[in-house]
Amino acid sequence: MKLLVTGGAGYVGSVCAKVLMEKGHDVVVIDNFSTGNRDAVPTGAQLIEGDAREKANEVLSSGDFDAVLHFAARSLVGESVEKPDEYWHHNFVTTLSLLDAMRANNVNSLVFSSTAATYGEPKVVPITEDAETKPTNPYGATKLAIDYAITSYANAFGLAATSLRYFNVAGAYGDTGENREVETHLIPLVLQVALGHRDKIFMFGDDWPTPDGTPIRDYIHIRDLAEAHALALESNTPGSHRILNLGSGDGYSVKQVIEACREVTGHPIPAEVAPRRAGDPAVLIASSEKAMKELGWKPQFTDLKTIVEDAWAFTSALGDRAHSARR
Repeated sequence: MKLLVTGGAGYVGSVCAKVLMEKGHDVVVIDNFSTGNRDAVPTGAQLIEGDAREKANEVLSSGDFDAVLHFAARSLVGESVEKPDEYWHHNFVTTLSLLDAMRANNVNSLVFSSTAATYGEPKVVPITEDAETKPTNPYGATKLAIDYAITSYANAFGLAATSLRYFNVAGAYGDTGENREVETHLIPLVLQVALGHRDKIFMFGDDWPTPDGTPIRDYIHIRDLAEAHALALESNTPGSHRILNLGSGDGYSVKQVIEACREVTGHPIPAEVAPRRAGDPAVLIASSEKAMKELGWKPQFTDLKTIVEDAWAFTSALGDRAHSARR
């Protein structure tokens, strides 16, 4: 299939584009490089530099595209609270423009990279797709609004679509991994301590109602995530918008993540307890039963040590390259 991948220079988008190309698909990437990395775009993919909102119609009208995989978005929770206008424009308005461009050019299949942040603070875990959606920040709200828009386009215009909701993506796939200027995810932050880029890692509270007192989160390996996107693409149904959660089926605490990073890297990684952050739930785990049933998806890399090992191999190699460049 000929595929348009928006945000294909970002962490998730680039790995998904790489896996799709390995499966024989022809991939065209749109990215404005506001957060993505040029060297993350897979070799062999056609690159269109620019905003998806401005470029989508032009690109889709230039060739016989079969589907779109939409990753382009702003995704920092704290920033979304400070700059909600940017998030509504970059996320929601851009997606509406993309949906209209798809409709105008008879491209009727979409896989959307959504988020489990649409659920907010869950009352029950693991979180299933029928859980109440009550996002606690503009980032989650924009993604939920997009899901509503996709549903209406599927119902009215026959769009075949799947939204995939997930929490913490981690790990790396070969030479493609997480490399962002502003990092907020726990595993890469801990690995930055191992590299000497940070003095210590902060644990926000150690008195949570969990076995070791630190919050528990669901981690999904980037390779498993990419496979889910490929399976969703293959099984999209006209006039239907599926919403599927993705997760490892288990969760790991902050202390467990830090200890796994110590074991893998061989570094002591100092950790310090800091006050709890407002709005942080004790446990966030997504149920993937529906995705497994409907997609035939089964995550292969659920062990925390494997996830950290892959992330460390990428991160340490990145650090070595940066060091060499400075010499």
